[in-house]
Amino acid sequence: QVQLVESGGGLVQPGGSLRLSCAASGSIFSINAMGWYRQAPGKQRELVAAITSGGSTNYADSVKGRFTISRDNAKNTVYLQMNSLKPEDTAVYYCRALELSGDYWGQGTQVTVSS
Repeated sequence: QVQLVESGGGLVQPGGSLRLSCAASGSIFSINAMGWYRQAPGKQRELVAAITSGGSTNYADSVKGRFTISRDNAKNTVYLQMNSLKPEDTAVYYCRALELSGDYWGQGTQVTVSS
C-alpha cells in the first residue's frame, strides 16, 4: 500500500507562485509515474501534469509555460512549481502515483488564486 501526502497549497494573488509537493511512502516497489490533477467545484477532475520515472513530462494545455513538474526518484517525491497563477487555477490539487500494486491518490490540497 502506498500513501501520498501533499503540501504547499494556500492562498495566492493572481500572478503569484506556489510550489506543491507530494511524498509517497509505504510498501513501494517501483512508482512508474506520478502526476498532479485538480478539481474545481462542479467540474471534473483533470490532469494538470505528469512525469514518468524516466523524466518524460506531460502538461495540460492550460498550464503549459506556467507550471513545471519535477520528481526526486530517490525520495519518491513529485513537485509542481506553479507560476503566473490565474483565478481559474483555483481548485483542489491531488497527487497521483501509478505503482505496480495499484493506483493511489492523495487527500488533496487547496489552491486559491484571488485578490
